[in-house]
Amino acid sequence: MGNSEEPNKPSTLYDSSSQTQALLSKPYPPSIEETHNDSIESDQNQYLQISYNYGPRQFRDLPFLILFILLVLATFAFGIYCIVNRNADYSNLSSYVYDSSSSACVSEESSASIGRKFDQIFRLQNLSFYKSSSSSAHFVKDLIWTLVITAILSVPFTLGILLLLKHYTKQLVYATLPFFIIMPIFFNIYWFVACTYSSSCSDSFPLAYRILVLVFVFLIIGAIVWIIVANWNRVELTVRIIGVASYALSRNLSLFGVLPCLIIGLLVYYAPIVVFLVFARFNGEIEATESDGEYSCEWNQDNWVPAYYALAIITMLWSATAMLEAQVYVISGTVAQWYFSKDDLKPRWSIRSSLRNAFGPSSGTVCFSGLLIFVVRVVRAAVDTARQEDSRGIFNLIVRCCVNAFLSAVDFLNKFTINFAAITGEPYCSSSKMTYELLKRNLLSAVFVETVSTRILAGIIFVLSAIYAIAVCAILHAATNLGVYSYFVAAMGWVVLIVVMGFFVHVLDNVIDTVYVCYAIDRDRGEVCKQEVHEVYVHLPISRNHTSSFPSRTPLSV
Repeated sequence: MGNSEEPNKPSTLYDSSSQTQALLSKPYPPSIEETHNDSIESDQNQYLQISYNYGPRQFRDLPFLILFILLVLATFAFGIYCIVNRNADYSNLSSYVYDSSSSACVSEESSASIGRKFDQIFRLQNLSFYKSSSSSAHFVKDLIWTLVITAILSVPFTLGILLLLKHYTKQLVYATLPFFIIMPIFFNIYWFVACTYSSSCSDSFPLAYRILVLVFVFLIIGAIVWIIVANWNRVELTVRIIGVASYALSRNLSLFGVLPCLIIGLLVYYAPIVVFLVFARFNGEIEATESDGEYSCEWNQDNWVPAYYALAIITMLWSATAMLEAQVYVISGTVAQWYFSKDDLKPRWSIRSSLRNAFGPSSGTVCFSGLLIFVVRVVRAAVDTARQEDSRGIFNLIVRCCVNAFLSAVDFLNKFTINFAAITGEPYCSSSKMTYELLKRNLLSAVFVETVSTRILAGIIFVLSAIYAIAVCAILHAATNLGVYSYFVAAMGWVVLIVVMGFFVHVLDNVIDTVYVCYAIDRDRGEVCKQEVHEVYVHLPISRNHTSSFPSRTPLSV
């Protein structure tokens, strides 16, 4: 019996005896360290499986998708009711007068016809005046042509900048960095000289104040120079990061065809809601109101119209943020498929699968992320409004500090969440937690890539678009007779170009974030899918705020 029971006994330092046999035959309870090690191993095995999910995905965050669909259906249903239930008398409000005999507002057809004839005569006079004004006609013509040409040129201009960032990143960044200083100095001196020579400006703005503003702007420029010099090592690393992201974006150029189509689809989706908002004003009645003993006819809206305005505006804002997150999802899914592919080959139908996942299984995650961004922006706008209203008191200060801390925490958790969800197909909360643990485990920061690369890219597009605006202004001065209006036309061209270039920076910035998450997954798995990415991202600074959860694990070094 003793030999048969021997294998079931745990190893012990004590000799067997009849008194301790029953106690020693029972296994010891696991210690705290063993339990902790088991949990670490289970978590480690869980995170080692992180990779792009090519298989069929489950529907995630369905309650938020259902809530969004119900909100959209309610907006369209009440919008159709607004059109069907509209009061056609709203457009003829001016023809209604108060009738004392019936104590109601009645319509006078004669006055209405006279009013319509007067409107027609007034419109004809305005039309003839517009036709006779040749200067305004030339201004509108030049403005339209400038905007059209700028919109057409923005496409090759963007592709050219992408090509330069791909092959000559260092040269382009270092060539535009001096303009970060030169252009503010130029505009600062230009306005000072122009205001000095202008009698109206010099009279309203005394010399002492002009000198004070001039010196203040130069101090700001000096601070910018100091920031660039102090962070020069980060600038050099960011240059290489932008080059890698530009190469990744150049391998997925079809994104520039799909993403604008999503924006156009959003505008088409907005069109009927805007129509519903217009017809919502027509729901009401013309009622007689008394003021100082005199009666007049005024329009009285139905009580539910303001509520519908709020419903439609909330739907439009949530739809905008959800579409923004859907674009990030599509960018992340497409770039991640390229990153984890073999031999730098782009997978077939990568964008199609990303679109299918974004508007299919992960549509609830996209709606959830869009709702969070919408709420954060609304709360932040309310806090900014309260700050501008100069709300004093220690209580208001504490509330603002707490709200800002909460919003910063939400932004931090939301930074790479949608990128991770596009790669793995996990729900929003799980993606947020797993992303945080992934970066924490590999000692990576969620701040460095965003702050430096975004500012450099924004500075580059600002400099290039400003150079384009100066060239347009010079051409208009030489080829047209617009005079001072050429500055306005050039400014409008600058706005169009910087909007297009801002969209390009938005796409490239999301590519940088996606590559960063993919690099963290590679580092966590101990693999190297893209050697050129590891050669750059391995130089990222280690986050000192986090300690590794796995002390026995060493990060991948390349």
